[in-house]
Amino acid sequence: MTFVVTESCIKCKYMDCVEVCPVDCFHEGPNFLVIDPEECIDCTLCEPECPVEAIYSEEELPAGQEQFLAINAELTKGWPVITQRGEPPADADAWKDVAEKLPLLER
Repeated sequence: MTFVVTESCIKCKYMDCVEVCPVDCFHEGPNFLVIDPEECIDCTLCEPECPVEAIYSEEELPAGQEQFLAINAELTKGWPVITQRGEPPADADAWKDVAEKLPLLER
């Protein structure tokens, strides 16, 4: 089993989750983070750290977020690993409660 970053992270990318990951399975894109399903050890440490509740176990993905399992797996192949918390976007707070952000995902 793996954990999955879902739509709530798009344009927020707070990165609180990154520093608690013991296996460095997070990858960073322009406006989104993903978890490498091959590296994730299902430790559950990242899930409670996310301030926008964007991280779920693959077995508990909310309805409508199932496609993010494949999106995470796809994007880890081209995005670099991130091991330290960086600065979130300046307008992250303005995006944290916005729904239906998938069209805004920058690949």
